[in-house]
Amino acid sequence: MKTATVRQLRTEFPKVLAWVNAGLEVSITRRRQIVASLVPAGNRPKQTPVLPDFRARLRRTYGSKIIPAAVMADILAENKGRY
Repeated sequence: MKTATVRQLRTEFPKVLAWVNAGLEVSITRRRQIVASLVPAGNRPKQTPVLPDFRARLRRTYGSKIIPAAVMADILAENKGRY
């Protein structure tokens, strides 16, 4: 892993970018503290987002008060154009 300062990143960006293109991970530091990391795009782990179970949350919150989609569609069709 290489390290570059913020100043070095501003003044020598092509050099730092060459490191990344060579497959190296580059840590960016400001006042000797790491503030960011540059990682080659191919090395980035692919993560699929974990979505919450909205249907379970809905059931926990409202229980049996939930109107089924087919019934709601009928109600909306009956009242279409009334308001």
